[in-house]
Amino acid sequence: MTTTTSSRGRRRAPSRITRAAGKAATLQKPRVILALLLLGLLTSVMLLDGYLRAEVGGDERIRTGASADQVPDEVIEGGPILRFRDGVAQSLSVPDKTIALTFDDGPDPTWTPQILEILEENDVPGTFFLVGSMVSRNPGIVKDLVDQGSEVGIHTFTHVDLSYQSSERVTREMEQTQLALAGAAGVTTTLFRAPYSSQPDAIDNYSWPVYKQLGEQGYTSVFVDTDSFDWKTPGVSKIVESATPETGKGASVLFHDAGGDRSETVKALPEYIKKMKALGYTFTTVSGATQKAQSEAREAAAAAAGTTAGTDQEANGAQPGGEQAGGRSPSDALREGTNSIQAAHRTATGATLYEGKALVAAVALAEWTVPGLAIGLAVVGVAVIGRFGMMLILARRHYRLRNRRRFSWGPTVTGPVSVIVPAYNEKECIANTLRSLAQSTHPIEIIVVDDGSTDDTAEIAESLGMPNVRVIRQENAGKPAALNNGVRNARYDIVVMMDGDTVFEADTVEQLVQPFADPKIGAVAGNAKVGNRDTVIGAWQHIEYVMGFNLDRRMYDLLRCMPTIPGAIGAFRREAVLEVGGMSEDTLAEDTDITIAMHRAGWKVVYQEHAKAWTEAPGSLKQLWSQRYRWSYGTMQALWKHRKSLTDKGPSGRFGRVGMPLVVIFQIVTPVFAPLIDVFTAYSMIFIDFKSALIAWLAVLAVQLVCAAYAFRLDRERYRYLLMMPLQQLAYRQMMYLVLIHSCVTALTGGRLRWQKLKRTGEVGTPAGGRPMSH
Repeated sequence: MTTTTSSRGRRRAPSRITRAAGKAATLQKPRVILALLLLGLLTSVMLLDGYLRAEVGGDERIRTGASADQVPDEVIEGGPILRFRDGVAQSLSVPDKTIALTFDDGPDPTWTPQILEILEENDVPGTFFLVGSMVSRNPGIVKDLVDQGSEVGIHTFTHVDLSYQSSERVTREMEQTQLALAGAAGVTTTLFRAPYSSQPDAIDNYSWPVYKQLGEQGYTSVFVDTDSFDWKTPGVSKIVESATPETGKGASVLFHDAGGDRSETVKALPEYIKKMKALGYTFTTVSGATQKAQSEAREAAAAAAGTTAGTDQEANGAQPGGEQAGGRSPSDALREGTNSIQAAHRTATGATLYEGKALVAAVALAEWTVPGLAIGLAVVGVAVIGRFGMMLILARRHYRLRNRRRFSWGPTVTGPVSVIVPAYNEKECIANTLRSLAQSTHPIEIIVVDDGSTDDTAEIAESLGMPNVRVIRQENAGKPAALNNGVRNARYDIVVMMDGDTVFEADTVEQLVQPFADPKIGAVAGNAKVGNRDTVIGAWQHIEYVMGFNLDRRMYDLLRCMPTIPGAIGAFRREAVLEVGGMSEDTLAEDTDITIAMHRAGWKVVYQEHAKAWTEAPGSLKQLWSQRYRWSYGTMQALWKHRKSLTDKGPSGRFGRVGMPLVVIFQIVTPVFAPLIDVFTAYSMIFIDFKSALIAWLAVLAVQLVCAAYAFRLDRERYRYLLMMPLQQLAYRQMMYLVLIHSCVTALTGGRLRWQKLKRTGEVGTPAGGRPMSH
């Protein structure tokens, strides 16, 4: 045992990473919050889109056959326009020789514009009862409709049967539609037509309270007394015939501009208008018909009094929630020249206008985002399945190639090697690490580089009295500096690097160095195993190591683009390390950084599955987050640092155009967007089809289980840990998503992180019989 002090032991200036420590620590919490906000925004956008499509909060119940004994006879037998004055219901009929054309369920981007064009060509207005969700998705059509002179009414926001809904839900459906109208066309309305309603005699004891509630809020409910039955698509002639009222009678006529194929409606409408004009009919809106009916009634009742030039507030009901915007009553608006056929409209101002615009903007965002997410989901799905396919095929090929009877790396490597153990506050683990190395079947020297530990790490290493162990002390400078110090002090041409919390099996070093029989090989990745796998978190990481890391390395090995030599177990030619400048402090993933640098320098990097190391994985979620955050962020740093390899020639260009895209796709892009699978699955289970979504999720899980089982078979691991995989998919994987999103946010905001020391327990002991001993 010898102890030396590094020539670099003098007090040195803080590294760049150390200098950034204070700033990084300050910024981490906001970035975590930002990552969570991004995920929350994604969920909110999906919920909004689902609400617009009646997938969230939708109710498809339709009431039929209910009693109507509580509905006044004068309402059931009255006209199609129902208003309330001082709590008393009043029914109005459309005057003779008058048609109020009404359209339900729009606006539709295909059919509504065609219908508007027909109305404009024939100089005929219409009254469109609009679904709020459709308004918010097609605001431009609504504005054109209002600008053209037609009138709008509310047909609820989600097209639900209001007789099944609470009073609060009824109010919410109305208010949300008003906001949509305000955002789309700058107006609100006093007209309402309930979904699934027809003639007044269809009002029952359950819907009657709804009409009374809305009447008290100032709404005029509009029914039909002539149905075109275009929703049955009976043919053009049948539609025209059904929409024709009894000779000379006025009518509120129902057509549809959405809700299905309305090509027959589009063909029948101009024919119908020409027919009715030929019969002497005039066309107006519901407001126009209301005013005409009231005017005729007043003339008949009091011909000597009043005037027919205007009307009072009762013509169309009070503005819901108060007077018309700006304090003007409808009669004031009419006297000031407002178009009487749009008398139900109110100009939206103040909070209503701005909230409406915000709603329309949010819906526009959802309309663009959700289809994009769906495309992203498809891409992710293809990438995930493609990755699984590649891993299975290439891993099998790799296993058969490396385990065939005549396979050899070349002449057996028997020369001694240097094992470098960087250590910072590893008092719990360092003894187990050194004892495992003492059992090595290959000749080694051990260099423990104590990186300014504040515990007894160096003293414990010295106290073991091992003759082939050197302890080098240096001021705390970080892991890369410690490794570089070890390389400079190494006596042999091959250096093995390991973590201070890792233990080797007796033949690990011997297996690890055999690939160096090939002079073109510059680095070898070993097979890292989770030693503390008997906890839930440990078992999850064990599955990830076997399936995600080691299976990946088999694939990358065959493709000659291994991206990372694990810090827990890796071997290098000393000359190759010095050639590429040693371990760099430019990134937090110094292992990935130097591996890519070796590829670019023309060295081959391979995977040796038989060289096993047992490492202590993080034992808490906080430590796991810290470790994986550093890994993922460091990988992004390394990829960005070596981005010029994309345009290089030779070995550097080969890695840049093969290895780098694979790493970006499989380790960054796919995991970042992989939450889409879970979000869409959860969304589908809750709001669409639980059974189908569950089957789809189980199918994906089955594919993953097959891959995991195959990976376990290749590594000769116990299958019992796979029982934890479903839970891993539900909890652990979500955390890894957030970690990666957090890393992306940090990268985009230009943050820097310091080396993060994890708390160790030393529970992974010296191997015995090929397995680690747990204390």
